[in-house]
Amino acid sequence: MEFRPTLSILLHALLLFQFLSESRARDIAKDCDNMHGILKIQEKEQTSISPMEPLNSQLNIFFTPKDLNIGKKMPLFFAIKDPSTSPQLLSRKEADSIPFSSTNLPYLLDFFLFSKESPQAKAIEDTFFHCEISAMKGESKFCATSLESMLDWAKEILGHNTQLKVYTTDFIKKSPVTLQNYTILQKPKEILAPKIVACHTLPYPYAVFYCHMQKGENKLFKISLLGENGDRIEAAAICHMDTKQWNHDHVAFRVLKVQPGSSPVCHFFPADNLVWVPSSSM
Repeated sequence: MEFRPTLSILLHALLLFQFLSESRARDIAKDCDNMHGILKIQEKEQTSISPMEPLNSQLNIFFTPKDLNIGKKMPLFFAIKDPSTSPQLLSRKEADSIPFSSTNLPYLLDFFLFSKESPQAKAIEDTFFHCEISAMKGESKFCATSLESMLDWAKEILGHNTQLKVYTTDFIKKSPVTLQNYTILQKPKEILAPKIVACHTLPYPYAVFYCHMQKGENKLFKISLLGENGDRIEAAAICHMDTKQWNHDHVAFRVLKVQPGSSPVCHFFPADNLVWVPSSSM
């Protein structure tokens, strides 16, 4: 669900003239010190890679509906997230007081005290790319910089009078091991929902979520997994049933060794992603 549809970039002039104090900027920047590091999983999902490039272990998140059987064993990657070091979620008032646009990149780097050559600067630039690129055909997308803006957009897509329910990947028992073999413990539970809004974290000094909804048949699941070293995860996952419109170079096709349109593509959500559906969904 998290795909680069085109190479064109739409730049928005979001010129906001209320600014936080320098001390507040330092506090936010401190939360961003380690944000670049290893690329976010959703960024890798959106990126095509060379057939000669070795696959990164973090790409062990893809599977097909044929794998959804009790006892199926798969090598899977689940990152360990430390909430104390994760970028903080700002209020709408605070987030709206900071410009969020690539046109303001020089100002923002100065505001957050990052040099233009730093890995944090590259991460911020990548985030603007994901937020400002054109949506693919049949997709609606929005970058939320606050919980309020995320909920407003989810309701705009799912229905203004709709009560929302959120699904995530939950660690019941998790060791420091990020990649290991997991076994499906019981029949995966499908969450029947007419529409699904998925929100993925993007690297930024404060919490930013790339939220989108894709038309077509998409199936949401909660899957009970047992790791070979005893880890237990209740994982949220989605299956995209029609992949004909996807880029032929999409990394999922190489991981799964399938062609566009020949097979549905499924993937697990990282623990810090959010999936919104109407509360009546079962």
